[in-house]
Amino acid sequence: MFSRLIAFSLLLLVTGCGPFLILPGGKLGGVPAAAPTDWSFSDEVNTVQLETRPEAPYSVNIWAVGIGRHLYVHAGANRSSWVEHMEANPAVRVRIGDELYDLHASRVEDQDEFKRFSDAYDRKYDLRPRNENVAEAYLFRLDAR
Repeated sequence: MFSRLIAFSLLLLVTGCGPFLILPGGKLGGVPAAAPTDWSFSDEVNTVQLETRPEAPYSVNIWAVGIGRHLYVHAGANRSSWVEHMEANPAVRVRIGDELYDLHASRVEDQDEFKRFSDAYDRKYDLRPRNENVAEAYLFRLDAR
């Protein structure tokens, strides 16, 4: 009986809220905040939460890099579910701490912008993206809606 209660509690935890470790979640909660004009404060956190697909919210924990007024998320060459969701509907939300930002995702197609991101990613995480070819990797710039 106790193991069923634990399993049920875990199921509620995973499906009833934001992402849990590597498992995706649903709608993110938080305090709505205006998108900042400088995302440098995001350097203080390793992982943010990204919510895609507003009609049926899907959220993940992900690394993010702030450069000036842009926040970037990167999937490498992996066409994950959240990438497909953002390509279908670019309306996303990001939670950092308790604050929730409504943002718009645009795929980066400029190699120079990708290089700026890669350099900032390396500074923050001490790691370069595996594939730095903008045509082969999924890099998204998140801006205020």
